[in-house]
Amino acid sequence: MGCHVYLFACSLLLLVAASTASGERIVEHTFNVRNWTLNRLCNSQVITAVNDSLPGPTIHARDGDVLIIHVFNESPYNLTIHWHGIFQMLSAWADGPDMVTQCPIRPGTKYTYKFKIIRQEGTLWWHGHLSAIRATVYGALIIRPRARNSYPFPKPYREVPILLGILTHRILIHSFIMFHGSRFQLTNSNAVAGEWWNTNVMDVDREAIALGSGPNISDAYTINGLPGDLYPCSRHKMYKLKVKQGKTYLLRIINGAVENQLFYKIANHKMTVVAIDACYTNPYVTDVLAISPGQTVDVLLTADQPVGSYYMAARPYAPVVGLPFDNTTTRGVIVYDRAPSSRKPLMPLLPSFNDTPTAHKFYTNPTSLISWPLWDPVPLKVDHEMFVTVGMAVEACPPNTTCLGPIRGTRFSASMNNESFVLPTGLSMLQAFYFNVGGVYTTDFPAKPPIEFDYTNLAINNNLPMLFAPKGTKVTKLKFNSTVEMVLQNIAILGRDNHPMHLHGFNFYVLAQGFGNYNPTTDRRKFNLINPQMRNTIAVPFGGWAVIRFVANNPGVWFMHCHIEAHVPMGMATAFVVENGPTPETTLPPPPADLPIC
Repeated sequence: MGCHVYLFACSLLLLVAASTASGERIVEHTFNVRNWTLNRLCNSQVITAVNDSLPGPTIHARDGDVLIIHVFNESPYNLTIHWHGIFQMLSAWADGPDMVTQCPIRPGTKYTYKFKIIRQEGTLWWHGHLSAIRATVYGALIIRPRARNSYPFPKPYREVPILLGILTHRILIHSFIMFHGSRFQLTNSNAVAGEWWNTNVMDVDREAIALGSGPNISDAYTINGLPGDLYPCSRHKMYKLKVKQGKTYLLRIINGAVENQLFYKIANHKMTVVAIDACYTNPYVTDVLAISPGQTVDVLLTADQPVGSYYMAARPYAPVVGLPFDNTTTRGVIVYDRAPSSRKPLMPLLPSFNDTPTAHKFYTNPTSLISWPLWDPVPLKVDHEMFVTVGMAVEACPPNTTCLGPIRGTRFSASMNNESFVLPTGLSMLQAFYFNVGGVYTTDFPAKPPIEFDYTNLAINNNLPMLFAPKGTKVTKLKFNSTVEMVLQNIAILGRDNHPMHLHGFNFYVLAQGFGNYNPTTDRRKFNLINPQMRNTIAVPFGGWAVIRFVANNPGVWFMHCHIEAHVPMGMATAFVVENGPTPETTLPPPPADLPIC
């Protein structure tokens, strides 16, 4: 292909389906990442996007395909792309988290991600994995069964990606939680009171991190990039899905928001859940979904209502008292064929913002479809047990710096087992692992918190030293093919919360979930070892716990972190270093020649 033809094809999004010598199908895309002007909410805003679109391009593939994605960074920011939920078996170099598996792709440079999809089907997604860039750099990654295989449910009439996201034209960074003993209240900083930022989300995010202030607040939620008619200047910027009465549609729903868990509902319609996080489930009928950032849900929707128009809507699930959040609602519309345009669509009755029972019911009820050929039974022998607390913390403000943390002279931090994670700067952790370079990370991440305490009792905030967590780059080293069981326990430091925790490189079994402090004597009786749901992202219940189990059968360095964007730079993360296996087929290959250099 000639140079000019190649560049022309790149600008249109190159998609090639070819075959390798071994018969593997190759799916190839080009991502041009650059700043793009978008008109939303009565404003003209510059965002960073892929191929001038929001959301970015949808990748369609099949189990067994090889994906090749050429990423050209034409933006002014460092970036990486993460293929959320892809196992990356023996291709950890393509996983994407900055300074974990690679150095960032710097402005004006490129990197080609190449990986094979192995034993996966369903709805996943891709997104930027450096700072707030994922707010606008994201898209769907849809994996269908191999050519001669079928879905474990009747073939739908049509498949429809539904990507839930946010718009962040203005971000409030002057509000934060002020600590008063064991009580918290929303307070404004006099230095920046009443100031709203109308600038690029990356710039504002960088400043918020430096000040150590609270989470960024979006202006709107979106469905497939459109806010819907409840927002200003958005009457005609609403997603519309046309359906035929009697037909069944597969909705592939993705929560691409950076901060909020979301409720999703369609007026007068039931949905049948058939997969979560690209893992098939037993059919589960519901009229409302709860989806945390990073999660996906596949549902079958039958257009079985009278001909007309019906709103689909999403609003946040936000149970934390006193924490500011975007309390708006986005909506799209489902329009039946031949529906009269004069009739106003019906609006669903959404759960309240703090409806924890509804959220918990949805998060806990789905179970795995164990008749699926790719299902692996739950391993019963555990080699590595961990009890890991997750929650907020504080750190001292750097000298000669103004910080807006919860205590005077501090800024917000976060931790797992009282260790606040810091990414390395000179060499990625995976490079250090492969080349056996010391000094980049240590393998002493604690398997339990340094002290036991009443984890979900707000009175812990009266013990000031407990609020501080030391900084470090501590990981857990695992033998190849070992089984890990982890209790994830939310804590009440700086307030009770819920945290969506994402594990790279693996799916895990969700054995049990509950509220309050985990009790190993009574709560182990609740373990589902027969058909537990499988996920890559778990919404640890508000003021509660979850128990997960996974097999470390993939050599490399695998990030585990909260999927609320603001919590990662604060330190709510860790990593697993999985040793190579005994054969060449279980050994990490060398890095690609074009791997970015720090």
